Amino acid sequence: MTEISAQNRQPAKGTSSLAARVLELVASGEASSRAELAALLGAAPSTISLTVGQLVERGLIAEEGTQSSTGGRPRKVLRLGGTDEFAVAADLGGRHARIGVVSPGGRLDRVSTVPFVIADGPEEALPRLAETLEALAEERGRDRLCGVGLSLPGPVDIDSGAVVLPSRMPGWNRFPVAAWLEERFGVPAAVDNDANSMAMGEHTVRSAEHRQSIMVKIGSAIGAGVIVDGHLYRGATGAAGDITHIRIDGAADIPCSCGKTGCLETVASGAALVRILRERGVDVDSLEDVVRLVTDADPEATRAVRRAGEHLGQVLAANVNFFNPDAVYLGGILSTLEPFVAAVRSRLYDSCHPLVTEHLTIERASLGPDAGVVGAGQFALQRAIAHSLRNIGAERFSLPAHRTP
Repeated sequence: MTEISAQNRQPAKGTSSLAARVLELVASGEASSRAELAALLGAAPSTISLTVGQLVERGLIAEEGTQSSTGGRPRKVLRLGGTDEFAVAADLGGRHARIGVVSPGGRLDRVSTVPFVIADGPEEALPRLAETLEALAEERGRDRLCGVGLSLPGPVDIDSGAVVLPSRMPGWNRFPVAAWLEERFGVPAAVDNDANSMAMGEHTVRSAEHRQSIMVKIGSAIGAGVIVDGHLYRGATGAAGDITHIRIDGAADIPCSCGKTGCLETVASGAALVRILRERGVDVDSLEDVVRLVTDADPEATRAVRRAGEHLGQVLAANVNFFNPDAVYLGGILSTLEPFVAAVRSRLYDSCHPLVTEHLTIERASLGPDAGVVGAGQFALQRAIAHSLRNIGAERFSLPAHRTP
């Protein structure tokens, strides 16, 4: 097995950033030819050809078949070396986990939903999940497993691979999830928060033209992931995209789980909708109850969900005006409700400059509930790639410098 492995970080000092980007683009499926790599990276075709050739020599990239071109000779199709390699991944929720096998390019196989009680804490919950993922790997071929990825419903410190001060994950604070997985599986593990994982998963399967996007997950809580020029943008401390605790007028002085008042989460999240409807005398115990009522056209629930969409749209509008993305993708259970999606879309068109929305895509995540699994798997594959470059000493590639686009 080609050893491809450790977290979504920049390559270690001495490795070639160009080689790493080539591998990343091929792994994600964004590029499958030298010409596409040259266009995306703004590098000279000769530079890309040399880089690809050296990666082929070391077994990290393989060439096979041909694809049609607009002229000239047919292009060789590029893929990661060891095409049978894969990662197992899971997207964790409060009571269930979505699991599957993720291959380079974002292909998802053997996907299913399994019981997972996050409130049990990592010491009890992770071993049970690991057994399920190990069985999945055995079915596919354990010797070809190159990484494990987890999408977590809380803020994640990427360097330590741990959740930090999560509001709905008792017992998980600072638990070294990535290190625990690496010791258990013997392969690199990548962990990230659910919104970032969904952003990466959706980006992997989307058109290459959409290289600037915002993914918003709206479930019991709210989160967002930001893609800038084809990369997940983390910000200075890894907290980029945290729109949850932006204060809005509509939230007044409602207490939030962060300890402050007036946050978006208090009026636009699934947990907020359950609380709001209960206060109005509606018989709901869970977000699933809210979804059922809206699906049955209950007027009170529909009105509450539409209002939540307006609140989210208000916060998103400021971010969309500032960032000017190609697309806004909506994921999570509330994104399945048309009144919610319509309210978000309407608020964005109302509040954003026409130039910003002229070509803006606003729609549900095409991967639906699988976006987080695909993203977690892609993070694991990226970490595997970075590990391979370090192991073979990519500084020995003697790669030429490439121009900035």
